[in-house]
Amino acid sequence: MRRYSALVNPVSGDGTSASVWRQVASALHAQGIEVDTINTVSRDHAIAAATQAAAEKRIVVAVGGDGLVRDVATAVAGSNGAMAIVPTGRGNDFARLRGIPSDPSLSAAMLLDGPIERIDVAQINEVTVPGNVYVGVDSLATRIINANRWVPALLLYRIAPVRALASWRSARYTVTLDGATRSFTGHTAVIANSGVYGHGLKIVPSAQLDDGRLDVMTIGDLRKSAIVSFMRQAKHGTHVSRSDITIERAHTVTVDCDRDVPVCADGDEIATLPVTVRVRPRALPLVTPV
Repeated sequence: MRRYSALVNPVSGDGTSASVWRQVASALHAQGIEVDTINTVSRDHAIAAATQAAAEKRIVVAVGGDGLVRDVATAVAGSNGAMAIVPTGRGNDFARLRGIPSDPSLSAAMLLDGPIERIDVAQINEVTVPGNVYVGVDSLATRIINANRWVPALLLYRIAPVRALASWRSARYTVTLDGATRSFTGHTAVIANSGVYGHGLKIVPSAQLDDGRLDVMTIGDLRKSAIVSFMRQAKHGTHVSRSDITIERAHTVTVDCDRDVPVCADGDEIATLPVTVRVRPRALPLVTPV
């Protein structure tokens, strides 16, 4: 019988995570399943609690947004446990990609009977990333998003790139893919495992969670006036046909820049430049929808 430890981010989803989880836990209790519930107080606390639960061969449930999913994945990948997600965050991009439900009754059904599949993750130092790593104007936008949590999510995810672009100037990047190095002047480098972020943008539509590779997209020195059309295209993934977009694949990727630019992953700053990212094929056991 499956055993569960739920890590609940109490501030996720405008503070609705706890009430959502109570409904899920009630449905599990009705089936005779007991669940440990832990309210997280910090990233370090979440990782430590998830590490302990995974060592006990439990399914660790991330009740929150993409940041908590990343923290739980950091603890669970390569362990004896598995991860599940009850999405209650602002973006929930990873859960949306995998078709993971937000409805409490459907979440409970998934936890009880959903198959466990193994997916790839990206690794940066001690951080495990199920989604994507990005360096550039979009990581600057992440700073703006995290500093303005009071703004409604959909609006914030659309205005943050515009605000970031207003103060942004093109950078000179050096990117090394499996030992081959090239440089370019532009706006962003995205190292994609899932390929979606920014509240539903299909930023690297070719990325797959089980192909054992990272898809690396670079955005060249397009005019600032073109960013509006770029964002519109990115909703559908059609931006990849632009001449200023390059997509390559690799197992290990190093990115550096000619100035200090934030390095972000799944909604948070997680490293400083230069940064090396490698793929860990099928390292994360994930409970998926029935």
